[in-house]
Amino acid sequence: MSKEQRARIDARLRQPRPEGPRTIEEMRAGFEALMSGMTVPDGIRTTRTALGDRPALRVAPVDRARSGTILYFHGGGWVSGSPEASLAVTGHLVTRTGRTAYSLDYRLAPEHPFPAAIEDTLGAYRALLDGGADPSAVVFAGDSAGGGLAVTTCLAARDAGLPLPAAVLAFSPGLDATRTGESVDTKEGADPFFTRASVEHTGRLYLAGADPRQPLLSPAVCADLSGLPPMLLQVGTNEILLDDSTRLAARARAAGVDVILDVTAGVPHVFQAFADELDEADEALDRAALFLDQRLRTATAAAAAAAAATA
Repeated sequence: MSKEQRARIDARLRQPRPEGPRTIEEMRAGFEALMSGMTVPDGIRTTRTALGDRPALRVAPVDRARSGTILYFHGGGWVSGSPEASLAVTGHLVTRTGRTAYSLDYRLAPEHPFPAAIEDTLGAYRALLDGGADPSAVVFAGDSAGGGLAVTTCLAARDAGLPLPAAVLAFSPGLDATRTGESVDTKEGADPFFTRASVEHTGRLYLAGADPRQPLLSPAVCADLSGLPPMLLQVGTNEILLDDSTRLAARARAAGVDVILDVTAGVPHVFQAFADELDEADEALDRAALFLDQRLRTATAAAAAAAAATA
């Protein structure tokens, strides 16, 4: 692990940004420009498609794909981002697992505030199920806002009576719209990307007046997590959203959920996007791929045993 690598990325993220309020178009363009500098791996092929009523990007390995599907939700604070912007992370998951991912282009705020994004992600999962996907062969994954959606979509699916996916993988998830975690303030100086003011601004655009103290907005604070599938939460110590993950993990354990809290020191928000230039990113993605492999293999074996028992 390289201090020089971490310092170089921290300095890049601290480059001066335009001062004063920015339009939503400027915010989106800035996010796309930032993410365009990430390394997209070779060995994948992408195809535009649709899931439910929304466009999606199918990301498949060049070689024959293994069984199982990753339903991926991109980051961007619920106001920015796209499947293409998060292709570095999605692509690395695909190449490491050999499994196909569908990255959803869900609606963004402020044009489409809460609960539009969750309606879209739940609709995409319904579309997979309606298309014949075995829920035990599906995993939800996402980064930042999309990591939060991976969790809240699971809650929405449970409450709708749908079968749950095999696992949830969340990179630096946003899980607390109340912004009451201590790390929002204690980590502000260490975080090269976010401030309290910045996340509160995008949060207001997404909430559009909705009460943040509800399960689909702040699961780290007020959700009943019982019955959720195994979860892996990966987060860095240098981010103000650290406590979103630590508090959700504690609540999940208390609810009897199998959860792994994977905290990496000295790295920023969604550090996995810096694969191929940050050792910690590559190692975290390896751990994430192992988690997905284990959960999909376990679920497949259980389904096969159940089928044999009823034959």
